[in-house]
Amino acid sequence: MRRSHAHSPLARTLYTMPSPIHGQGCFARVRFEVGEYIGTFEGPEVGQDGPHVLWLYDAEADVLIGRRGDNLLRWLNHSDQPNAEFDGFDLHARRAIVADEEITIDYGAAS
Repeated sequence: MRRSHAHSPLARTLYTMPSPIHGQGCFARVRFEVGEYIGTFEGPEVGQDGPHVLWLYDAEADVLIGRRGDNLLRWLNHSDQPNAEFDGFDLHARRAIVADEEITIDYGAAS
């Protein structure tokens, strides 16, 4: 059974649709200003890699925790020039993001 995100708190500010980058993407429903909080990557902790898993590392590059996304942020796609970035599991705008723009992160820097 697929989980619907229609009633998620993030659904007020984000939505998913087919992405020109890859598969599904996460898009802004509203404008986000530089540094503005977008949402938290939520989901169960996991011990192995897989689809929609975000790894959090400490300063020594040791794995602290992995989380399998189960909210709209699981659909974030990669960009070499991302408009958002994670601080822990909290996502913030790196620059202004306009409504209907796809929200992207740098997968290499997402951890």
